[in-house]
Amino acid sequence: MATTRLMTLKTGKGRSVARTLKDSIDYMENYDKTEGGELISSYECDVRTADNEFLLSKQTYTALTGRDRGGVIAYHVRQSFKPGEVTAEEANRIGYELAQRFTNSKFAYIVCTHTDTSHVHNHIVWNSTALDCTKKFRNFIGSYFALRRLNDIICAEHGLSVIKDPAPSEGNTYGKWLEDRNKRKPSFQDRIRASIDAALELKPGTFEDFLGLLRDSGVTVIEGGKHLKFLAAPAEGLPDQIKKPTRCNTLKGDYTEEAIRERITGVRVLSSTGKSSTLETASIKTIVIDVGEATHRRPSLLIDIQTKIQQGKGAGYER
Repeated sequence: MATTRLMTLKTGKGRSVARTLKDSIDYMENYDKTEGGELISSYECDVRTADNEFLLSKQTYTALTGRDRGGVIAYHVRQSFKPGEVTAEEANRIGYELAQRFTNSKFAYIVCTHTDTSHVHNHIVWNSTALDCTKKFRNFIGSYFALRRLNDIICAEHGLSVIKDPAPSEGNTYGKWLEDRNKRKPSFQDRIRASIDAALELKPGTFEDFLGLLRDSGVTVIEGGKHLKFLAAPAEGLPDQIKKPTRCNTLKGDYTEEAIRERITGVRVLSSTGKSSTLETASIKTIVIDVGEATHRRPSLLIDIQTKIQQGKGAGYER
């Protein structure tokens, strides 16, 4: 048995599309809730960069169609399972199948299975912009009932029970959840990020000096393996992180090992608003977003259009 709830994701007052996508997807991909990221699956997007890929598709949609990319940014489904009826892995597969069939494989999506509550549940979010960036998903009349019907069919196919006469939900709305987010206790990842910021404010000269400052603050630093890992520093009134250390690179953004090294050397700067910028030495006159070119380290979105035209790359660059 699984229940579903379909919600639309829109920008709030004073919030950009980029920030809305990042905050929502970061919550869904929380490694403390998804068994260290093992219970995250995706279609036509990378779970590490899904928010940026969704945003890029919307910019491409506007460039191709001339239409504004406002309105619904993405669609969010919460799929909850009866306690003890499915494993977390099976729940993730069922959520993936639900998204695949409901979107007809025309929209990128991610499926995140949370195991931090008494019942396993999925957070499914798909981009409102289609993969070809020429159209958007339209929330049709009766879409909620169509989703619920498809969910029941899939549950029956997997041998799960089905609710015959579901009662209306009396739970909190997604908007209420967004209002209460800041009231929650900080996660292990939140505490580790705060410790990283505090250590960097002391201006360590090297990465090794930085790790020493982290240890002094109470953070457990685990080296020697494939990934650098942390255990959050003990804090009064908060649980200790004893099991499942957090990999540095799962902190994302300005808190990956590469980003921290750049912040130490001054290549990356974190402003008072929390937004970072990377200092560039090259002068580029004209830029275009191009998802086809990337370095081995990170996507590169800056190219010289005029040079590409001279190289005979095609009419797309001329447009």
